[in-house]
Amino acid sequence: MFQANQPPQWADRLLEWCCAPHLLEDVQGDLHEVYQKRLAEAGPAKARRDYVVAVLHHLTPFFIRRKKTVLRPGEYPSPSPLNPDMLRNYITIALRTLAHNKAYSVINIVGLSIGLAAAMLIILYTKDEVSYDRFHANAPRLYRITSRELSPAGKVENRQGNTGLLQGPTFAAGVPEIQSFVRYKEDRHDMKQGTDVVSQSVFVADTSFFSVFTFPLLSGDPKTALQQPRSVVISEDMAAKQFGTTDALGKTIFFKRSFDNGDTFEPYTVTGVVRQMPQNSSIRFDVLMPMVVTPQEMTNSENWFNIFENTFVLLTPKADIQAVEAKMNRIYRADAAASIKMMAEKFGFKNKVEYALQPFTAMHLSQDLRADNGLVGGSNPLFSYILTGIALFILLIACINFVNLTVARSLKRAKEIGVRKVVGSGRAQLMFQFLGESFLLCFGAFVLALILVQLVLPTFNQLANKSLALAYLLDGRLVLGYIGLFLLTGFLAGFYPALVLSRYSPVQTLYKRISLSGKNYLQQSLVVLQFALASFLVIATLTIYSQFNYLTNKDLGYDDKDLVSIDKSGLTRSEAKLLHDELLKNPNIVGVAPKNGGQWGTVAKINEGKEINFTYETIDPAYLPLLKIPVRQGRNFSADFPADSTHSVLVNERFVKEAGWKDPIGQPVDFWYNKGEVYTVVGVVKDHHFNGLSQEIGPQLFTTKPGNQFGKAFIKIRPNTASASLQYIERTFKRLFPINPYAFSFVDEDNLKRYESEAKWKQIMLFGAILTIFISCIGLFGLATLSAERRTKEIGIRKVLGASVTSIIQLLSSDFLKLVLLSFVVAFPAAWYAMRQWLQNYPYRIDISAWTFVIAALLALLIAFVTVSFQSIRTALTNPVRSLRSE
Repeated sequence: MFQANQPPQWADRLLEWCCAPHLLEDVQGDLHEVYQKRLAEAGPAKARRDYVVAVLHHLTPFFIRRKKTVLRPGEYPSPSPLNPDMLRNYITIALRTLAHNKAYSVINIVGLSIGLAAAMLIILYTKDEVSYDRFHANAPRLYRITSRELSPAGKVENRQGNTGLLQGPTFAAGVPEIQSFVRYKEDRHDMKQGTDVVSQSVFVADTSFFSVFTFPLLSGDPKTALQQPRSVVISEDMAAKQFGTTDALGKTIFFKRSFDNGDTFEPYTVTGVVRQMPQNSSIRFDVLMPMVVTPQEMTNSENWFNIFENTFVLLTPKADIQAVEAKMNRIYRADAAASIKMMAEKFGFKNKVEYALQPFTAMHLSQDLRADNGLVGGSNPLFSYILTGIALFILLIACINFVNLTVARSLKRAKEIGVRKVVGSGRAQLMFQFLGESFLLCFGAFVLALILVQLVLPTFNQLANKSLALAYLLDGRLVLGYIGLFLLTGFLAGFYPALVLSRYSPVQTLYKRISLSGKNYLQQSLVVLQFALASFLVIATLTIYSQFNYLTNKDLGYDDKDLVSIDKSGLTRSEAKLLHDELLKNPNIVGVAPKNGGQWGTVAKINEGKEINFTYETIDPAYLPLLKIPVRQGRNFSADFPADSTHSVLVNERFVKEAGWKDPIGQPVDFWYNKGEVYTVVGVVKDHHFNGLSQEIGPQLFTTKPGNQFGKAFIKIRPNTASASLQYIERTFKRLFPINPYAFSFVDEDNLKRYESEAKWKQIMLFGAILTIFISCIGLFGLATLSAERRTKEIGIRKVLGASVTSIIQLLSSDFLKLVLLSFVVAFPAAWYAMRQWLQNYPYRIDISAWTFVIAALLALLIAFVTVSFQSIRTALTNPVRSLRSE
């Protein structure tokens, strides 16, 4: 509530704060008189408004905090700290100070620049991760249809990002908020490329693809590009690879199609060439074809559950997501009622399915519904959190060093401060002097950091599998962040010593009777914090290394050495036998065993109707002996038993455990994948990690049924014959299957590739730990140097009185080593908890050893001791005469 006869209080306070004290009474009195006159003439509103305008007019350099031009006796003029001459003087003095203390300047600038460079690199990585798919014009309204399975008890048992053929068109027809839909999936087709045949990843999508997603065409019409069944849209890279030019519109590509009378290559016409797709896109393709769906497929209600597609929907603006999801589920329950009943009766599927919408931009960093099935693999957000944490650690340590060294160095300038105060320097001018030097150092560190980022970026891109550029750092929000960091670091480093040192009297400063605090707890706390962070990263690095070594060296339960894998889809029994016989003609080939191309999940009914989820594989009888997988009970498949090819199966030990069998041999297995046929268990195979250690071994079942085709063949070669053996395998394959693409891999290398992510993070953590230790040591070296300089006289006196070099080294080192020991109290519990949580992501993992902490502690102490001792030895060996004379 305001009083009408009084001017605005906030305007009065502004005037009082800004106006020079010796001018305030006259200025404020005049303005109050004018206010009362206007109040009588025009009323309170007009008077208050004019008063505010008048106050703002007086906020000029003439009035703002000016000092009196007429001085009392004993007063001396003191120019403003912002006076151009004073600013020039600050810069000159700062440059001289930095040049005079080269070692200190280099340590400070290099340490901070390394921290800033590391932070900038990780900012680039994180920015790229969170920017995925946001370039699409419709990104805010794009969603993926997902589903979850609820048990009869209401527990979520499974979540799926894939759908069937029916969800998209059915929901779009019944939900007004769904403006459009796109089904999208990945296939593989054999494609002619010159005279060769290659296996090409081919993506199929609905005709609405280019109206929903933003992928500009270099040539072609996006509205009609996918309208014809035999049309194909290709990328710039594919056009250049296939035709030697990006001008590919109207040209023909041949893809292999399978018919009842055999395989043939059919022509497809290029109807569009897509511009280079962004690297931060979950949808990236070289070949895109229209999705062709028959009327029979659209009327087959089982296609609610045959989930092979990603289905995306474009919603209308301001659509209520929860309302849309509710409508989708009502339509599903009504339209798929017959299919739901069939699944329950035929397969015992009693779980309830519910549909939901996942924001398109959330797929890449989703933990439980990641981008897959034709989408660029999603990223675990945990990795981004870890990287961001490393960046903050490194940057925090660098800033701590910067502040610590600046504060410690400021004590040596006590005499300079005393002289300045004697000749009339005010507290504000001293603060500006310190802040100016601090900001100058920060500026140099920022420039050096940008140079380091430019130099390191190619290596970082290779390590992180990115295509980042320094220009990404020019994002408006990031630039504001850098400016804020620059100001904060410079302010913290310059403000504290300026504030404290400028309050002492000239006598105290000239005679160096000052200390920033009794025991300098601030400096000690900062040293503890930075070594705690460094020790944390060392422990994390050692743990990740140990886990990686465990994953790559653990026995997988089969022999993957000198084992070659080749793919051949639709490999029949006769073709497999022909390949086997031809390859074994070479003495370098030890054995050949085909198997199906993948593992298929299904359900089996065993004793008293109990159900087991398991993976189902078709193998050759030679498969287990070739890979040296032992049969624990019973026997392997054999031609001596005709029933093996029709109604016999092998199961693994986990299957037996899940089934609760004490005697598994002869047990019946009825699984719906083969239409309820009953099979007999003839053998139990040892559990083995064919899918690596990233997932637990589950129940497995093996069959050798003749009607099932193989998808690949494993070939065992003799050691040290890889080059000759591979040449023979390739010649034989191309001779037997001339229209099939040839590709091979070594199984042991494939197994190592499963842990590429761990290998990448092992390197990143190692670099992070090295950087943090290096920066911490730089800071510790600087502090040790300054500490030795401050105690020059003390050390000289001790040496005169007979102190040994060892005792002086111990004197100068012990305080710092105590701080390092104290840092372990902070680091060890935090590192143990964090690494324990990280290891929970692995079903097969190491236990965190006490030796990890012992090694980290010894390493930190050794590095700290060497760093401090180097300066301590130099100081201890100094002639005491020189030490005492320096005082």
